[in-house]
Amino acid sequence: MKITLISSSLKVGGAERVMSIIANYWAARDWQVTILSCDDGSAPPFYDLDKRIEYRPLGIGYHTGFSLATLSYNLRQIRSLKKAIVASRPDLIVSFVNTTNIMTLLAAWSLRVPTIVCEHVYPAFGGLGKIGQFLQKWLYRRAALVTVQTHSGLSFFPAERGYKTVVMPNPIALPESDQIESQVFTDDRHLLAIGKLVPQKGFDLAIRAFAQVCDTHPEWTLTIFGEGEMRGELEELCVQLRLEDRVYLPGVVKNIDAHLRKADIFMLSSRFEGFPVTLCEAMACGVPVVATDCLSGPREIVHNGQDGLLVVTENVDALAVGLDLLMSDPVKRQYFSHHAPKVLNRFGVEPVMAIWDGAIRQVLDGQSGRYSNSQDR
Repeated sequence: MKITLISSSLKVGGAERVMSIIANYWAARDWQVTILSCDDGSAPPFYDLDKRIEYRPLGIGYHTGFSLATLSYNLRQIRSLKKAIVASRPDLIVSFVNTTNIMTLLAAWSLRVPTIVCEHVYPAFGGLGKIGQFLQKWLYRRAALVTVQTHSGLSFFPAERGYKTVVMPNPIALPESDQIESQVFTDDRHLLAIGKLVPQKGFDLAIRAFAQVCDTHPEWTLTIFGEGEMRGELEELCVQLRLEDRVYLPGVVKNIDAHLRKADIFMLSSRFEGFPVTLCEAMACGVPVVATDCLSGPREIVHNGQDGLLVVTENVDALAVGLDLLMSDPVKRQYFSHHAPKVLNRFGVEPVMAIWDGAIRQVLDGQSGRYSNSQDR
């Protein structure tokens, strides 16, 4: 099998993490795997890639707005992408994230190579704009398969409108690691959050919720791993709330699993999601979790009250109550810690890649309509 994967970049991020896991899995099967990234490759891939994978950065950055003003520029980039796809001679193309999916479907228009496009956020929050949404709805019908991360995403690409869809959760893979790169933590209890410092992730809500309970729990600190546009705003919020010595923003680290294994609670404060990998990784490490019940993902990952807590989205008070409940109750934390790793039975690499196997067989067999998998309800 010769398979070409296409992504905007191989920087740090959920979609990039998932792509590296999938690519490495297929390379270990002795499939010929090529990764095409639209960036220039000036920074090395953040996630480790199997040495057998051919990685080709194309340097064809494109405009995401899909406006008439950027149309001619994007068409030139599409021609470059098509040339690279042809050179890789794939049996199957797999593209990640909505804008890149649109570019890929246009590039592969006349190639007669089946193309799978993967959504990595709840489609309602894709940020494509009107022209982008039109292109997505039109072009996705030409895809051999559209993957969405949760059952709630299926309604955006229904079979009765010509889409071939499947629920494809993110695979969770944790490397063995016992080392901590930097001493971010104190000897106190550790509350952890991970993600890009962007409004979607709700870290402003997380900090405000922690501020409500931190005086009651003086032994706890909050560490938020990640980088992004809101760093200055979040740092200023910490100053305003006098949390400079209780909240840490150390940036991006590679061995996040090692930090997770030192955590006492993981918090997901997102306003919306696709399928939050960090939430699954925390649970796989046996960390008790408090997560907002946002669209989409957490409700299909966390069994509320059994292996974690779900709280109302964008509600600082509800998030604070959830934190206080777990901070105050070591028995409940231990109970969640015992049950949380069972998330790997559903979303570990092997069960998810089994879904991929079935989907690829159906694509190559040319079957049509709604695709099925073992997790369909």
